[in-house]
Amino acid sequence: MPTASDAFTNYYAALLDGSYDCVDRIVLNANFGLCYSPGGFRSWWRVLHNGSDAELDNAHLMRMAGRFSRRVRGWAQAHGVPLIDCKNQERKHEIAEEFLKKTTCVRGVFLILVSRAPATVWNVQRAKSGVIVNLEAKRSFVSHYSFHIMDPEWGHLTIKMAGHPPFGAKLARSVSALQSREIVSPLFLSAQIWRNSQTPCPRSGL
Repeated sequence: MPTASDAFTNYYAALLDGSYDCVDRIVLNANFGLCYSPGGFRSWWRVLHNGSDAELDNAHLMRMAGRFSRRVRGWAQAHGVPLIDCKNQERKHEIAEEFLKKTTCVRGVFLILVSRAPATVWNVQRAKSGVIVNLEAKRSFVSHYSFHIMDPEWGHLTIKMAGHPPFGAKLARSVSALQSREIVSPLFLSAQIWRNSQTPCPRSGL
């Protein structure tokens, strides 16, 4: 039985010049699982606010997102790291590639790109008495911050993080630049095992 990818390839076969079987990039989800259930999110909020969720409402969640944005921008300005607000349809990987050619950074963040994309956020509904009656997860367009990092061993890494609670994130690394290194196979294998088993990814494997 053909796989979904095979069916897709066959459907567009007349438009393709060829194909290759290669991992393009490695992407690991870095979501904090506790914050993706109503009870877990309330527990997380209480830990941050001395055991209270009296201020858990949409206005305070927006304020938290605003503080996150100001602190990222303030840090970038203080450390001379370029921060670019990208427009819709702008090819952010091309912007990063151009900066990558010019950067003299050998370790740390060398570029931050800001764009809007869908992310999971929480909508808090309270009764007139002030009691929380519902916590609803929904998908909404929010600002995302892509931290482009240069690492002496791994090279160019990207951590893309939503700027709104619960701050979902992804870590991405292009494989094309690593294919000649022995590090690709154990990294990809560890990522596959972690994804399939749904258990914490062992640090020793990465």
